[in-house]
Amino acid sequence: MAPSGEGPSERIAASLREQIANGDLRAGDRVPSTRQLVRDWGVAMATASRALAILRDEGLVSARTGSGTVVRGGRGAGAASLTRARILAVAIQIADREGLEAVSMRRLAGALKVAPMSLYRHVAGREELEVLMVRAIFRSNPLPQPMPTGWRQRLETVYRLQWRLYRSHPWLAELTLVTRPPLAPEAMLHSEWTLEALAELDLDPHTRVRVALALPALVHGLALGALREIHAQRETSLRNEQWWATIDAEASQLLQGGDFPRLSELDALGAGASGLRGLDDAFELALGHYLDGLTAAAHRTGGS
Repeated sequence: MAPSGEGPSERIAASLREQIANGDLRAGDRVPSTRQLVRDWGVAMATASRALAILRDEGLVSARTGSGTVVRGGRGAGAASLTRARILAVAIQIADREGLEAVSMRRLAGALKVAPMSLYRHVAGREELEVLMVRAIFRSNPLPQPMPTGWRQRLETVYRLQWRLYRSHPWLAELTLVTRPPLAPEAMLHSEWTLEALAELDLDPHTRVRVALALPALVHGLALGALREIHAQRETSLRNEQWWATIDAEASQLLQGGDFPRLSELDALGAGASGLRGLDDAFELALGHYLDGLTAAAHRTGGS
């Protein structure tokens, strides 16, 4: 049943979609015409036409000369071959290409050429889909076995892998909050490795927990910065260098006033020092400095 907030065309489309999903309308069957929908639902012709257009956009029906609008052939086979793995693969492709906000059950159904209701036989809903997407990414990019020796090597392995995942799948940062992490065993292993590495250092339990939060928060914060840059590029159609060019005159005027001498020094480096490439460099610098700090702390307290 369609949510009550949807309009009449969406409610009509939802009703027809459900009939296709449960087999009441099969491949090749003619769906009600616009005139019949007008009579049955008491709506305007434009509303009935819009309802059928929704189903056409989703790939559920097609216009056939002499037969009107019919259920597309091959839908039953598509639903029969549908698997959770296939759903996740397409969801990740859409998220990688267009962002997490572009992933919806209706969009997935259209891409998979199945009725939206058939997805719910494999995934309970959007919340479960997102957790499964996180698990799929971490599962396909596992931590190496055996575990590297030495606490620093272990931490470098964990957080360089995390950064690669965030850069390959920027939307991942929206689903992996440090303080409210998803219950994804494949991702939880990263935390386990972190705590195992920190156990080699002479840190009190409270400090160990704070470090175990600070490290992923550092990487996650940079990943969110990369995600916002990608969103900005999509919204403005301008790469970082192009955006800086649009504000160059105004920025130069501010810097020439003498109030920001250190920022003026940075201006000479150009826009290449920022943007996504700059964040990659910032990650390596931040991780190295943080681990150097832990090394110094371990030496002061006599840890290994």
